[in-house]
Amino acid sequence: MALIASVLTVFCALVLAYASRLFPSRSVNTAVSISGLGYALPGTIIAIGVIIPFAWLDHQIIDAVKSLSGDKIGLLMSGTIFALLFAYIVRFMAVSLGAVQSGLGKIKPSLDMAGRSLGLTPVGVLREIHFPLLRGSVLTALLIVFVDVLKELPATLILRPFNFNTLAVRAFELASDERLADAAPASMMIVLVGLIPVILLSRSIASRT
Repeated sequence: MALIASVLTVFCALVLAYASRLFPSRSVNTAVSISGLGYALPGTIIAIGVIIPFAWLDHQIIDAVKSLSGDKIGLLMSGTIFALLFAYIVRFMAVSLGAVQSGLGKIKPSLDMAGRSLGLTPVGVLREIHFPLLRGSVLTALLIVFVDVLKELPATLILRPFNFNTLAVRAFELASDERLADAAPASMMIVLVGLIPVILLSRSIASRT
């Protein structure tokens, strides 16, 4: 989950940051700023903000299918992995967006102009010029989001599917039951798995200095 969420979040951040670079209008900049507000909100608020529209959409789909075919279907989005991943993207967009925007800010606009003069499309400029220069920033964003998702608890508790546990949820449940010894393996796993991105990030920073 942490790996999938980090890849999706960084991809969305890359699209938003590049859109802001291509079209630096007030509306685009406002939309990008709003997309980064999730990190300032508690995970519980994010979960409620996700589950309400998803539940509404599910009921609209259920009513439409029932009216067309008479069949009854269950919830398609609420309480699924999709809803949980969407909440992670909203929650940690600001982290990845900051890293990507910082990297893009170091790339001179003259490189964009040179790429366009050689016949590259905006997507081609991003792929051929920007992305190789942004590898360090993208890696940083991936690692930070990975660690944040790994230890995220409130949104996961509310939105997770039935019989689906993450390491953070497992440690929380056992610790809440005062089973501290049983909660130790999950807690230690969070620490150990979280150390790998930290080590990679440290080496990446050291190699660039």
